[in-house]
Amino acid sequence: VQLVESGGGLVQAGGSLRLSCVASGSTFSISTMGWYRQAPGKQRELVGTIISDGGSTNYADSVKGRFRISRDLAKNTLYLQMNSLKSEDTAVYYCNARAGRWGQNYWGQGTQVTVSS
Repeated sequence: VQLVESGGGLVQAGGSLRLSCVASGSTFSISTMGWYRQAPGKQRELVGTIISDGGSTNYADSVKGRFRISRDLAKNTLYLQMNSLKSEDTAVYYCNARAGRWGQNYWGQGTQVTVSS
């Protein structure tokens, strides 16, 4: 499975951005997809996930009510709509997929999101 993110950039606090992640390869084997982020000097943390079977989503408390994960199955694309952005949302955002019999993790290259206050 290969993942390519896009959509990052610089935005003012209170603004919005939408990230995209296009999956290719053995996409039929993906069980869960999600977004993670890593700020400078901090560990990578979960933003949210979506289960392939049924589309159930889960979000970190820090982004609940502001971020929304969605997907376009026909395009093998995962989205992260980010609203009411805060300076603390500044990070590199990574797309993740768990696939295969053993739930192997796959990662995109990351896309930078910078929120100016």
